[in-house]
Amino acid sequence: MSYKSIIVNLAIDAPPAPIVKAGVELAERFGARLVGLAAADVPPLVATGEGMVYEGEIMQIQRTEIEKRLAELRAEFERLVPASISSEWGQAVCSPTRFLSVSARTADLIVTGQAGDNVFRAVDVGSLTLGAGRPVLVAATNVEHVLARTVLVAWKDTREARRAMADALPFLAKASEVVIVTIDTDRDDGIRDSLADVAVFLEHHGIKARTELLAGEADGDRLPTFARSIHADMIVSGAYGHSRLREWAFGGVTRTLIEESGINRFMSY
Repeated sequence: MSYKSIIVNLAIDAPPAPIVKAGVELAERFGARLVGLAAADVPPLVATGEGMVYEGEIMQIQRTEIEKRLAELRAEFERLVPASISSEWGQAVCSPTRFLSVSARTADLIVTGQAGDNVFRAVDVGSLTLGAGRPVLVAATNVEHVLARTVLVAWKDTREARRAMADALPFLAKASEVVIVTIDTDRDDGIRDSLADVAVFLEHHGIKARTELLAGEADGDRLPTFARSIHADMIVSGAYGHSRLREWAFGGVTRTLIEESGINRFMSY
């Protein structure tokens, strides 16, 4: 149970040191190769006094600025990663979400910072989680060490939740405390049975976990609130148990977790 290749995403508009240091610590913990990636794209339309137009000269200036910044990020990545860790670098002038999704085939885990509003310069965490086929760890803002000492596993008997728990086994195996929590909206005895089954599954992997059943409505804030109450430093969850359109239109757990910035979030789809 380990990650042997970890991608760390450096956002073009964010300071690189925290996320690189987090990636380095994880690579050391799991004995993994570390791949640094960075990308940004030039918007196809440019605003001028006459409206939105294609402007080749302005686009070339923007491309040059992006390439300069990518070179700076590479230099910072190579400075911060010690020689004891096997590492490599990749960069592109293209959509950062698409670049990460394609590059995911080379890794066991993707580590990224908080999502941004500009899809040309920041990763769309929701789209990345849906398209990468790999677990995505969204680090808390400016965190340099993903400790994962107390891990909350958000359980719902769905394919996505099962996938997330299996993907997170290397973290769970090293955690000091694992808490499996589900929200009982229907007062269904089967929920308790599924919690017990999950605890037994983890026990077979040498992981001791306790279970918690939260009564009430499954609004998006319940998990982060409960995580803070037990001082969890990571939430493991499946992504988009409902359709993504429904989640983004009406809110939902995945949307809330993507927007949460004070805790590390591990998501799989």
